Amino acid sequence: MSCTPSKRHLDLPTEGPSPYSSGPAIRMDTQLDGLAAALTPSRPVHVVAPAGLEAWLGGLAPEQAEFLRASGFKARAQQIALLPTADGVSAAVLGLGEQAPDSPWAYGALPLALPEGSCWHLGAGADPQAATLGWLLGAYRFRRFRSGPYHPARLLPPAEAEPAIATARAICRARDLINTPAADCGPAELAAAVLALGATHGATTGIIEGEALAAGFPALRAVGLAAASGREPRVAVLRWGDPAHPLVALCGKGVCFDTGGLDLKPAEGMRRMKKDMGGAAIMIALAESIMTARMPVRLLLLVGAVENSVGPLSFRPGDILRTRKGLTVEVGNTDAEGRLVLADLLTYAAEQAPALILDAATLTGAARVALGPDLPALFSDDESVAAAFCNSGMAAHDAVWRLPIHESYGSWLDSPVADLVNVATRPMAGAVVAALFLRRFVPSDVPWAHLDVYAWNDQSRPGRPEGGECQAMRGLRDGLAALVRQFGATKPRPDALITH
Repeated sequence: MSCTPSKRHLDLPTEGPSPYSSGPAIRMDTQLDGLAAALTPSRPVHVVAPAGLEAWLGGLAPEQAEFLRASGFKARAQQIALLPTADGVSAAVLGLGEQAPDSPWAYGALPLALPEGSCWHLGAGADPQAATLGWLLGAYRFRRFRSGPYHPARLLPPAEAEPAIATARAICRARDLINTPAADCGPAELAAAVLALGATHGATTGIIEGEALAAGFPALRAVGLAAASGREPRVAVLRWGDPAHPLVALCGKGVCFDTGGLDLKPAEGMRRMKKDMGGAAIMIALAESIMTARMPVRLLLLVGAVENSVGPLSFRPGDILRTRKGLTVEVGNTDAEGRLVLADLLTYAAEQAPALILDAATLTGAARVALGPDLPALFSDDESVAAAFCNSGMAAHDAVWRLPIHESYGSWLDSPVADLVNVATRPMAGAVVAALFLRRFVPSDVPWAHLDVYAWNDQSRPGRPEGGECQAMRGLRDGLAALVRQFGATKPRPDALITH
């Protein structure tokens, strides 16, 4: 049940002007290139593992079985063959190799390996949900700025695959946001994506900016203060759900471009910094999946949309920033800006008395050194929360890996002039120290998890084209569903009147 728009739901003062303003419109009708229209004529794609190959071949016409044997078809992973008839092609077959049949990545090569523009339906051996999702994710290419035709093979999905189609839409929208150049996806456009999502699902939305942002989110504002006119920092807010359900708060780092600030990144380090809003894109996709599934939660989505630019108003190394929580932070490095954005978002989220806070950010290179590009780092000091996300991620083939919140490193954040510093005094355990910094802004009695993501595919693989990636979203969604069953319904909390 979606909540009705109201000032109290948005935590606005009852008197005076609203701190929320509307943002520019943004389209939410992402096209799924690999999806065929209903009733399109199609051929079957069968799926077979090596162990079942001989039995499957035994069910074919003798000339087809002999053709596959002669052509060397062994049902290896991603091995695809067409089955000929006198009139042309009657079907195709995909090998699974050692891949699990419920993994979407097992099917990701099909849309580009089958004949261009051809149409297919799922045959024997295919998992309907996984195959549909893998096909649609494999067909995705970011083509907003490219000319020329693009005609991947299309899938006529089975009726029961609607959840997979909805998931693919959410993931591809997140990919679009991450792939869009910063000149076309700045803070205003990223915030507008939240508004557009809310309008689609009947949620309450708003944007905090200007004086309200300065008063309520001072550290976040400091990060984005040097941005050009029209690219000012802001917080996009979305609320949805039945007040009787537990409140889940999602916080996303939305740094639309990160120069590093006055601690300027080298050219190679800046090359992909349009993706530094990847954490926000993943949280937006997760919010979409939650609302599409009508998950029994009250949802709060907070996106801190900023640009870390260089200019006369840039925050400096050595500056001391005040946060929403009241803690002061010495700036040790302006390129550790994402944790300053999240600090104010986490504080605001905690004020709403949530059952769970989850944040995602492209936060540290240290997490990539530890786990590589494909495995997001999960931090949580709540065992049930960590177990839910880790287990669901593995089951969904969308894994995360838990890293420790090691208490003794907390002293590395000590500052002689402020309550804490935003970077460690030692060049080690960067991802752990970043998580320790964030935890200072979450009360100890509030379940919380932090995800340090890469949000990018360095090279194309089946189902995962080079470019922006909505990492971990499916595992987070399934883990959250499991946690919600543990939470149960809670009594509505009287809305606090918070002056931003």
